[in-house]
Amino acid sequence: AKSTRSTSQPRVIPQAVSKNMRFSAIPLAIVASGLAAAPLASSFAPACGAAASTGTLAAPQGARRQQLLFAAGDDISTEASTEVDDFALDALKVAGAVNSLADQTIVVKYGGNAMTSDDLASKFCEDVAALQKLGVRVVVVHGGGPQIKNMLEKVGVESRFEGGMRVSSAEVVEVAEMVLCGSVNKKIASGICSAGGTAIGMSGRDANILQCTKMVDKSGYDLGYVGEVKDVNVDVIEDLLDMGIVPVISPIGTGIGEEKDIAYNCNADVAAGRIAGEMRAARVIFLTDIAGVLDKKMELLKELNILDVKNLIDDETITAGMIPKVTYATDAVQLGVKAAFITDGRVPHALLREVLAGGEDSMGTGEGGTVVTN
Repeated sequence: AKSTRSTSQPRVIPQAVSKNMRFSAIPLAIVASGLAAAPLASSFAPACGAAASTGTLAAPQGARRQQLLFAAGDDISTEASTEVDDFALDALKVAGAVNSLADQTIVVKYGGNAMTSDDLASKFCEDVAALQKLGVRVVVVHGGGPQIKNMLEKVGVESRFEGGMRVSSAEVVEVAEMVLCGSVNKKIASGICSAGGTAIGMSGRDANILQCTKMVDKSGYDLGYVGEVKDVNVDVIEDLLDMGIVPVISPIGTGIGEEKDIAYNCNADVAAGRIAGEMRAARVIFLTDIAGVLDKKMELLKELNILDVKNLIDDETITAGMIPKVTYATDAVQLGVKAAFITDGRVPHALLREVLAGGEDSMGTGEGGTVVTN
């Protein structure tokens, strides 16, 4: 059922101080390790570790050396000064982003290469845990197409695609539910917890989170048990966020009415966009295996509005497989999401970069994807 949550109901905001790191040290640690402050990363990492135990940010070795040089009256090189200035600018951007997104909700669709690469998967979980510590309310909706494909082959169940969608027989949905709601879902939730966050894995069938009807394909294909999300139980998601928990949701939905016991296989992008829209999230981020939306010269289009997207589809700049991706983004914005990001998940710490490196307006770096707004 639709949310009846009162906007005046008090919320429990997740504490910004973790057991292992003080809030004041977190943005600087992120800048050093995740936001391309490479020249200072090695000297700041020990300092942030010291801050964790003392509650204060100790001066890094490089900064301490500069203080001593100042005391001795020596000149500081222009290069060193520039490095400090760059670091300060990055820190200010992070602080601005944190200020604008604290206690705001972002929904992340997690899939593609970012999920199948162990290194990128680990960094994604670190990103989610870091955002949670900073007071951002994060919801993860994940896919798992490659894992489903591998299991279908192992158990000998045939499947095919029609119109870009997997035809989901009862046997295919059974395997998809086993893979998505089992090993994939729990691995992500466990990874976030191991990175210092708090997460719970759940299915779209749990608490009727994703309520679906059978999807009718426009081209007339019978897609079997592919679900079209009709409603979202927002209350249970909000309750978990209020308790300081990251919901990790697999895109297996439940039927409605007499079909309530039927499991439906949902597109993860569609599910993420619909959840973000129903929650009126500040951001929805689609982690993909592409650089973003490209123009006819194959150059990245960093910012688009809904009308831009329509025109680019009409003049065939956006074609084929990119059309569904931008459609999911525009649908989410039309539902009330402030901005939708189509982000290159192959970039390490892509989530942190897009959420924090854009500063106060939180419009991303513009280096690893496209942001769609109204």
